[in-house]
Amino acid sequence: MRIRATVAAVTGALALSALAVPAAQADDHMPNLASLVPSTSKATPFTAAAPADESLGDTKVTAVTVNAGKNIVVGTTVKKSFTVSVTATDPEGVRDAFAMLWHGPDTDNADGAIVPETLDDTQVGKCTDSSATTATCKVTLIADPKDNIYRNLLAGTWKVWAAAVGNDDDYVIREAYKTAKVQRASKLTVNASPEPVKKGKTITVTGKLSRANWETHKYAGYTGQPVKLQFRKKNSNTYTTVKTIKSNSTGQLKTTVKASVDGYFRYSFAGTSTTPAVNATGDFVDVK
Repeated sequence: MRIRATVAAVTGALALSALAVPAAQADDHMPNLASLVPSTSKATPFTAAAPADESLGDTKVTAVTVNAGKNIVVGTTVKKSFTVSVTATDPEGVRDAFAMLWHGPDTDNADGAIVPETLDDTQVGKCTDSSATTATCKVTLIADPKDNIYRNLLAGTWKVWAAAVGNDDDYVIREAYKTAKVQRASKLTVNASPEPVKKGKTITVTGKLSRANWETHKYAGYTGQPVKLQFRKKNSNTYTTVKTIKSNSTGQLKTTVKASVDGYFRYSFAGTSTTPAVNATGDFVDVK
């Protein structure tokens, strides 16, 4: 597995030294969080798991927000950059925070990781204090369909690993603070014909539902999915559902309706845990 990555460095780093503290204190404290950031190269073997929940002192992680609360949607070639915000507290103030996403049943069997880049040699998060004891630190992660998002089976639920360290070198680690969804980008098309059409005549509405294939870096038909055919009148802003059909073995859609009034037809897909919802751009039909 190409990216089994990444968190091997985390395990070793946690056992080594303190965060910017004298060497004599190194065995008793958490290391520089920047040293936790491993490589995510495809070629890097995954040799160890991330550490389990761990803490020293009274540092606490109180909130984690991934991509402003939205799912992370990744296409076939373009990297998706997103932010994870970690809010933490410590009576002596918060120095830094770290977050990454990992995929798999548990950390011993993780098969993917999305990790941040360090701001510099000592800092991971860009931290903003909201009080003397609380700060929110933002880290930027990149999901790359040509690197760390390399298998279609990685679509779905990922776990969020979060850590924070206080100014007094207390720290906390939460290996699965919450979950986030990483999804395969979707596309949906529609074509209603003939145009124009006489009232009462048959309109054939075709289209295709497809989604990103992270292994071929192309879009492929999403098969056997329920898709709604919707219609809105020419001077209306509201679509109503006419019927629901399923995509065929190649993602194609096809159905017929009777022409009644001028308006727009579109297909609408509600989405799944691995693929986001998508609406086709409405296709106007002139009814004579």
